Amino acid sequence: MTDTRTRAYRVISAMAAGAAVVATIAMVHDTQSAAIASESCSTKVDLTLPDSAGQVKLRVLNGTATAGLADRVTSDFENRGFVMQKPAKNKTTVKDQTAIIEYGPRTAGAAQWIRAFFLGEAEPRFDPARTTDVVDVVVGAQYRQLATFTEVNQSLAVLGEPTAPPGTCAA
Repeated sequence: MTDTRTRAYRVISAMAAGAAVVATIAMVHDTQSAAIASESCSTKVDLTLPDSAGQVKLRVLNGTATAGLADRVTSDFENRGFVMQKPAKNKTTVKDQTAIIEYGPRTAGAAQWIRAFFLGEAEPRFDPARTTDVVDVVVGAQYRQLATFTEVNQSLAVLGEPTAPPGTCAA
């Protein structure tokens, strides 16, 4: 072997040994070793998709000027097995959207499933202070009808697994 090649091997070996020493020291002196993300988050959310419609409580709010729309959507959800609250009129109108899904930490997984009934076109709105287990569905002017079971399954596949909203973590 030539002197140049031997010198190159020695330099590379010394650099690798130095990198190993630095990495070991960094791991030993790491001050974040006790920090766990799930302990530091302020709000824990339930990302579990419900097993059946009977496990989900819904309240439909009419965000349009169309009389009886909330009653009709409530009836549609009720026919699919959901536990329904009395429909109501929303305080504000929803003109440019299909629906708005309002939910809290206890219903994040259920809200994802309800979004699938609107083919993912419903806007999710998370409120970390919300303590109820009821998901509010504000029906907007762009609403036409709920998706079929096949469309809901396809929409769920496109939406994917529920994810924790920003600033939260899975329970």
